[in-house]
Amino acid sequence: MKKFWSFVLTMTLVLFVLSACNSDSPSKEDKTSGDKENNKYAFIFKNTGNPYGEKMQEGFKQAINEIGGEVIFRSPEQPTAEGQIQIIEQLITQNVTAIAVAANDFDALEPVLKKAKSKGIKVLSTDSAANANSRMLHVNQANPERIGRIQIEAVSEMIGGEGEIAILSETSQASNQNLWIEWMKKELEDPKYANIKLVKVAYGDGLRDKSVSETEALLKSYPNLKAIIAPTTVGIAAAGKVLSDKNLGGKVALTGLGLPSEMASYIENGVSPWMYLWNPIDVGYATGYAAADLVNGNKGEVGEKFELGTLGSFEVVEDGEGSQVMLGDPFKFDATNIAEWKDVF
Repeated sequence: MKKFWSFVLTMTLVLFVLSACNSDSPSKEDKTSGDKENNKYAFIFKNTGNPYGEKMQEGFKQAINEIGGEVIFRSPEQPTAEGQIQIIEQLITQNVTAIAVAANDFDALEPVLKKAKSKGIKVLSTDSAANANSRMLHVNQANPERIGRIQIEAVSEMIGGEGEIAILSETSQASNQNLWIEWMKKELEDPKYANIKLVKVAYGDGLRDKSVSETEALLKSYPNLKAIIAPTTVGIAAAGKVLSDKNLGGKVALTGLGLPSEMASYIENGVSPWMYLWNPIDVGYATGYAAADLVNGNKGEVGEKFELGTLGSFEVVEDGEGSQVMLGDPFKFDATNIAEWKDVF
């Protein structure tokens, strides 16, 4: 009898151990919380004080409020990869659930983002991509080819198809800016632009004062300059102010990507006949929902469907060696519609 109860006790202990080993305890590969309110969604923009980034944050917060979870906003003071790397290291120690980043450098964030992924954090880039090894998905605000080509089409129309033009970009490492500029240069290869000459690509580093200085330097270095393309909200607003202050409206055309609220006066006074953008609130909103879809089990693989809240369903498509969801074509803002948009964003 004593041996019988000893056997029963032994078998009970064995079954308990087996049960514990087979339990569904979360692993580092899956940080999805059973209680979505405990999920922490971090958003990192390029730098602080950027109006475009602030609008993206607004949309991101709206999405996470709808989904449920905690929002964490962090951005470096200057638009550098080093500043973002430090922030990502801190977020890893905070055990966040997901990190969305508008990358200041395509490749430099790879080691720290791969570290985050190894800890089970869902990583995606938005607006300005990190390379495919660094993230699970990229949220693209619009078709990069159309963004680049349409700005050359616009500037050609503004200057009658001939003259010197310059580009005022953000930073030399910004992947989205560089990709758009590549498509601008490809568009310029068309023989119909034979009389247009791109004289310089300048960099304002996403900073207002430097963008002002770079605009002034372009005007001084190229007295025959006919137009400036600024595919950056900070840069186009800075260039608009310089051209307005110097009464160069109608002499040096300005187009690019800008916030309607900041560009309304320059469109109304003719300095910028028209410019383009998308709604940065929507881009941030889509990013929040995409982050949640990754947390909830999507892998960011080509062919998957991502449900992005009120924006609808989007299919994941190729992005070089990685994958992305692409929101749509850029929207044209001109004198006919700027009044209705300038109070929106």
